[in-house]
Amino acid sequence: MGRRHWAWPAAPLALLLLAAAGCTDAPDAPSGPAGTRATPTAPAPAVARVCAEPAPGPAKAPAGAVTVDPAVVGDLAAKTKSSPPHTTFWLRPGTHRLEPDRYAQVIPKAGNSYLGAPGAVFDGRKTNQYAFGGGAGNVTIRYLTVQNFVAPQNEGVVNHDSADGWVIEHTAIQHNAGAGLMAGARQRVRANCLRGNGQYGLNAYKSGDPISGLVVEGNEIVANNTDDWERRRPGCGCTGGVKFWAVDGADVRGNWVHDNRGPGLWADTNNNDFRIEDNVLEANDGAALIYETSYNAVIRRNTIRRNNWVEGRRKADRGDSFPFATVYLSESGGEPRVRARTDKIEIYRNVLENNWSGITLWENADRFCNSPANTSSGDCTLLVDRTDRCAQPAIAAAPLYADCRWKTQRVDIHDNRFVLDTSVVGCAVKCGRMAALANYGTYPDWSPYKGEAVAEAVTRTQHNRWHDNVYLGPWSFVAHDPSRELDSGQWQGAPYQQDAGSTFQPQAGG
Repeated sequence: MGRRHWAWPAAPLALLLLAAAGCTDAPDAPSGPAGTRATPTAPAPAVARVCAEPAPGPAKAPAGAVTVDPAVVGDLAAKTKSSPPHTTFWLRPGTHRLEPDRYAQVIPKAGNSYLGAPGAVFDGRKTNQYAFGGGAGNVTIRYLTVQNFVAPQNEGVVNHDSADGWVIEHTAIQHNAGAGLMAGARQRVRANCLRGNGQYGLNAYKSGDPISGLVVEGNEIVANNTDDWERRRPGCGCTGGVKFWAVDGADVRGNWVHDNRGPGLWADTNNNDFRIEDNVLEANDGAALIYETSYNAVIRRNTIRRNNWVEGRRKADRGDSFPFATVYLSESGGEPRVRARTDKIEIYRNVLENNWSGITLWENADRFCNSPANTSSGDCTLLVDRTDRCAQPAIAAAPLYADCRWKTQRVDIHDNRFVLDTSVVGCAVKCGRMAALANYGTYPDWSPYKGEAVAEAVTRTQHNRWHDNVYLGPWSFVAHDPSRELDSGQWQGAPYQQDAGSTFQPQAGG
């Protein structure tokens, strides 16, 4: 984790997205100054309504498939064990169970496929920790409901061991403890309902090598973190709809990510080469998107609305002056030396409407490789092979002075529409800010980044740029440090010279 110390509609996606109106069984959205729940507004067009309208599985067993009987406890695990690799299993309608042992999970073999008939449910009965595990690659799971498993914190129920090449489609993974789903390389997660899981809907984490080639497409990711891990472990950075760790190459598109406790999407620590596009991100208690200590991303054509009402308001009520935003880039930027489909972070053609604040670019001057303030534990940047190299005297000179920091740099924010109606959000101050800032470097005593050097870099020399945006409502701007709040004229003028070509209209409804 890494917490700080101190109008274009989403484009439709063929095959996977269903059109328009609201999801009838979605939880209500936060509303009003107290963050209470009220009737949600209808989602934007082209949202993935897969929880309300799941695709049915095959009503008959495919040719050559092994039929699994729900009346026989442990039938799925036993038949998987006795069958060769590349076997297709068809689960009859009904509730399928494992033996009453917490480690009685199914261990697929390479190339196995698991298909659920209409009404097929795989239920852990609050007894089994995992549904599917093991290291076999290229496993397919479709048309199942997987529920009531009790994975521990930071572990997952489906693909527990983060095997590579899995395909999970048209499956409801719901009401489990821990994460509903883990991820491996080249995994495809499409058109699923990831709902009401205790920690994450998806935890894209694998020990060892980075996860490469991940696709998360057309899913509904809703009401996760029911166990409220930030309350149980304050500052853990371990909550939300989806968490990505060290993923190199991800396409996150066409998802409806809503009503999660905590952030909607959170990429944390050495992620790279993300395309986050055509999603609807709404009514998450925290930020819609956090991109943290990571590199090179395109964030475009997303509809982002009514996020961060709970967490943003909570911080404001406590008197915290930091500009907590609905899109939060923390120590993240473009880096041409890290191979990707882009060499910057480009945020464009998004609609951000009635969120608690807009976009914050933040860099913690005390957070760098080998610093005790680095909340990403022993990790270092992708430009330095050993953390212990980032020490005096070498860190004070090139190239390590630059390479030992995750830098918020080369961020291009343009052609977005930012709308704020304070009567809708239920706020008067601190809820309509854009920001580019850092803290005053103080720690540790051997740090080469003391003073205002990082704040000056973020705001003036690291090529972070807003331009050609549309602002409706009472927006203000924070530059350099939390104490410098600017109006639009000051933001556009020297020395910041931001938002060239942008327009500002003080009233959102005008």
